[in-house]
Amino acid sequence: MKKKALITGIAGQDGSYLAEFLLSKGYEIHGIVRRVAIEDPEYRLWRIRHILEKITVHPGSLESYASLFKAVEKIKPDECYHLAAQSFVSYSFQDEFSTLNTNINGTHFLLSALKEKAPKCKIYFAASSEMFGHAKETPQNENTSFYPRSPYGISKVAGFDLTRNYREAYNLFACSGICFNHESPRRGFEFVTRKISNAVANIKLGRAKELKLGNLDAKRDWGFAEDYVKAMWLMLQKAKPEDYVIATGETHSVKEFVKLAFDCAGLNWKKYTIIDKSFYRPAEVNILKGDFSRAKKRLKWKPTVKFEGLVKMMVDADLKRLSLNFRKRG
Repeated sequence: MKKKALITGIAGQDGSYLAEFLLSKGYEIHGIVRRVAIEDPEYRLWRIRHILEKITVHPGSLESYASLFKAVEKIKPDECYHLAAQSFVSYSFQDEFSTLNTNINGTHFLLSALKEKAPKCKIYFAASSEMFGHAKETPQNENTSFYPRSPYGISKVAGFDLTRNYREAYNLFACSGICFNHESPRRGFEFVTRKISNAVANIKLGRAKELKLGNLDAKRDWGFAEDYVKAMWLMLQKAKPEDYVIATGETHSVKEFVKLAFDCAGLNWKKYTIIDKSFYRPAEVNILKGDFSRAKKRLKWKPTVKFEGLVKMMVDADLKRLSLNFRKRG
């Protein structure tokens, strides 16, 4: 009998890669998406459009306990991957109330529904390196204290604590993956890496003249999203639930990303990049770097795509996409 997996956020970057991976493993895939996405699949479900006939999507919302309860009751999944969230850090400062409400309550609602209707289900919670924030040590590992510097980071700490509490209080197989930044050609355009790769492609094709960015000195541990979803699956295959840091162990500045992206297109980054103070966060996180030793030892996991390859992959994909769209319109 096929294992059944439920993925919240299936239409996002991680959800789409995870759905593809689990299909390759022979899973029956169910995903929760907002009703508006079902009504507009061409635009809102573009990342999973090619596999829609192989999966089942259910209308639901993180803000509605009833919708999550109904989905869990109907599906009774063997594994649940909770990836959905308001995950854009900058926006969390603009609307901290909806970020906290959606992310914290959504996680609580899902955990409660699983406890009631699928208590044997193995649960993965998508935690974040933003929980470390102004970390007291570098690199950060599973024992590093949290010091979030954004409403998003705060919401993820709450979700992490909720997941741990459900594991300890109700004996659920519930664990968290503390994933450091992971990118791909499927990244949302609002995130800095995709903003850069998309702008570089537009500038190369003569359709834009500049790239406006905030803090170029911020340093992040950037990996490839398709690598990271495999780690999520590996966590749920263990006999015992544990929390893991998933990272590359390398850190690079935004400036390095920008320079390399422009280099990939044969352009000088200094000629096109403009610093705009309005893009600075109210509370900056200067450096994040993960120590994935536990995942390497216990999950036998390690990243396969290096920083340089990731940047080139994203720039090449945006150049191809924009060139194809231009030819279609032409």
